[in-house]
Amino acid sequence: MSRPLPPSSDEQVFLQTYNPGEFDRPSVTVDLVILAPDEAGLLTLVLRRPEHPHRGRWALPGGFVGITESLEAAAQRVLKEKTGLKGIFLEQLYTFGDPRRDPRMRILSVAHMALVPREKFEDLKAEAGQVARVEVPWEAEAGGPVALLDQDGKHLPLAFDHEEIIALAIKRLRGKLDYSPLAFQLLPQSFTLFQLQRIHEAVLGRVVNKDSFRRRMLATGLLEATGDMQEGVGHRPAALYRFRQ
Repeated sequence: MSRPLPPSSDEQVFLQTYNPGEFDRPSVTVDLVILAPDEAGLLTLVLRRPEHPHRGRWALPGGFVGITESLEAAAQRVLKEKTGLKGIFLEQLYTFGDPRRDPRMRILSVAHMALVPREKFEDLKAEAGQVARVEVPWEAEAGGPVALLDQDGKHLPLAFDHEEIIALAIKRLRGKLDYSPLAFQLLPQSFTLFQLQRIHEAVLGRVVNKDSFRRRMLATGLLEATGDMQEGVGHRPAALYRFRQ
């Protein structure tokens, strides 16, 4: 990365007299959509807000960005402080900037998302919150509202525009499945096509055709055969593949 050029003498004079309070400045937060697939679909993590605004409602793990902090550093800090999780690759999703999204003041949220193994949620801090099931009533990348349900199927009311953030994360995730390595983060180094198929089905929220799925995956160029077969299984062993770096 190239270093910025030092300011000229004229620019130094300008900066010394510049008044940063001349313009209103919004605050910036990061919000994290951490998704995990299981047999019934997608799970995500939310925390109950202990204070106003939206006290008692559920919200994504989030926090304000420090004045000297990068967005990536803020996202990783919030991840650790709010959930106790670490070693997760977070990808920027979108910047949400509706002037009315937060009743306190003008706050921009730079949302990040991650797809993690279900087992990651077992490492959560005791006070981290609720692992909720995401109910997605639309197919493919149609987009639209979503709902969060607790383990008893009860609806969890969300704060701010966090339903919109979760919905966009799922839409983006579905759109990237066939050409990005996101799904491979949940698999061992060598895996079967059936294991990959199960992850796709969880993200898509539907059963996919086995033969067409395999043809499509092999045509992407993301996979290469290891030449090995499954071992220690009670059925006909399947061929093993790996992600082509």
